Amino acid sequence: QVLLVESGGGVVQVGGSLRLSCVASGRAFSSYYMGWFRQAPGKEREFVAAISGGGFTSYEESVQGRFTISRDNSKNTVYLQMNSLKPEDTAVYYCARSQRKIPGSRRDDYDMWGQGTQVTVSS
Repeated sequence: QVLLVESGGGVVQVGGSLRLSCVASGRAFSSYYMGWFRQAPGKEREFVAAISGGGFTSYEESVQGRFTISRDNSKNTVYLQMNSLKPEDTAVYYCARSQRKIPGSRRDDYDMWGQGTQVTVSS
């Protein structure tokens, strides 16, 4: 069974940076799209970014230019580098796996989820 384990969350001041990591167990990691989602209190879980096995990336508009998703297939790990953080970035961040060839930004496009890591941006 594939497991996804996130780490790297924490408390950071406005304008600061954090790098989240997600390690996946199991085989064939490089063949899967991987994504990051986030969920703020009282809000729906929303798409943040995704990356194909070959490195093609997509981003939600509000994080474009501030966040960078990347992966190291040799380590079964996907990263989310978050710069210029804002209070509205505060949320629990989830790593997710998709078996679709080209997943969209919907939660239903992803079939495996991590437990989440809290990111708090203080002003």
